[in-house]
Amino acid sequence: MLTDAAGQVRIEVPRDRAGTFEPVIVAKRQKRLSDVDAVAISLFAKGLTTGEISAHFREVYGASIGKDTISRITDTVVEEMQSWTSRPLQAVYAAVFIDAIYVKVRDGQVGNHPFYAAIGVDLNGRRDVLGLWAGHGGGESAKLWMSVLTDLRNRGVRDIFFVVCPELGHIVPSCTAAGL
Repeated sequence: MLTDAAGQVRIEVPRDRAGTFEPVIVAKRQKRLSDVDAVAISLFAKGLTTGEISAHFREVYGASIGKDTISRITDTVVEEMQSWTSRPLQAVYAAVFIDAIYVKVRDGQVGNHPFYAAIGVDLNGRRDVLGLWAGHGGGESAKLWMSVLTDLRNRGVRDIFFVVCPELGHIVPSCTAAGL
């Protein structure tokens, strides 16, 4: 069986003399499997470990998918995410909206953590999510905002006409003067 993320995976189909066996996950004579990848990625995004995902497939579908296979599936998403977060950006944006989104995160205990977001509007009016950055602790930090803007500069942004930060009620004209 060929999967999107894990490559080739060997499956064993039970023998059924009467021909009454109907597979649940992999249809008869199916050569490609992508739904398992999507389910594994979805469960991983919800915070389940590779062992918990493997146990879920065993309990729900009766399918044995090893933790190493789950890791290969989820690793491709991590690689794509790292590639996306380091992609080059345009040199000039008409506006960049920056804000923090608070998300409950389990790190030993559950707590609200800020995730910093920057959305750019280019000179043609197209919007693009420039990046998402995880914060630490319970509140926004000027130091982290500086690192967000530095990251944008390092990825190719040279000028922003307006930076809009709704929480502070500020619209900052031209970041060129601010060194961006």
